[in-house]
Amino acid sequence: MTDLARRNIQQRRVQVSVVKIIEVVGRSTTSSDDAVKSALSEASRSLRNIKALDVVSVGLRGDNLDEWGALVRISFLVENVTD
Repeated sequence: MTDLARRNIQQRRVQVSVVKIIEVVGRSTTSSDDAVKSALSEASRSLRNIKALDVVSVGLRGDNLDEWGALVRISFLVENVTD
């Protein structure tokens, strides 16, 4: 392998980020938006580096269908402990 080929391979190496995805359920008696915000707020208490939130589903819950529920997927970067 030539020096030029070796350098090209080294330049192509990309640092990889590790992302973890969890599902969280938020609840609110006000609105579906508040249920989503509730889920994000709860996750933010223990997670850092949140990068994305995807709403999977929303709907009414409870005996009288008076409580909004939101299932969300939250993506966050996992920190490298060797750095």
